[in-house]
Amino acid sequence: MGIIGSEIKPFKATAFKAGEDFYEVTDADVKGKWAILFFYPADFTFVCPTELEDLGEKYAMLQDMGVEVYAVSTDTHFSHKAWHDTSERIGKLKFPFLGDQLHTISKNFDVLREEMGLADRATFVVDPDGVIQIVEQTCEGVGRNANELTRKIKAAQYVRNNPGQVCPAAWEEGEETLAPSLDLVGKI
Repeated sequence: MGIIGSEIKPFKATAFKAGEDFYEVTDADVKGKWAILFFYPADFTFVCPTELEDLGEKYAMLQDMGVEVYAVSTDTHFSHKAWHDTSERIGKLKFPFLGDQLHTISKNFDVLREEMGLADRATFVVDPDGVIQIVEQTCEGVGRNANELTRKIKAAQYVRNNPGQVCPAAWEEGEETLAPSLDLVGKI
């Protein structure tokens, strides 16, 4: 079975979040709401801070949509704090960073590059039942786009809340959706 439609596996990690003490996050904490697990290769790198800053600019809107963001790398929570304290871009971010130095989460989501001990650049959107609904993975040098991720989450939430409806390509909130049926076969 592919990863889409599968339930997230158990994990436990120490998180760093600006203005808070270190704290534990588990798979149980992710369930019950929409969540993004945003894997990136490493702290103190180059493409990663641009992606994380882009996602941070959408964080308040994502929270309003009932979505929590978890940034995940194989660095420790101490490294996350040091990066937050020294990088202007990372210092602005309000979402939690999970330390995955034992590689449990990266292995659970099949994004660990074993030979390097680093996670791939990958995004997983998990629904309130803990089921993976969206996956995006890019090569090392290609950053992700938070606008497109937000659009996909809105579509996934719409489909969840409107059984029998699907969102066509490039669908934006408020646009027409489709109700798959025999009547539509060959007419789209």
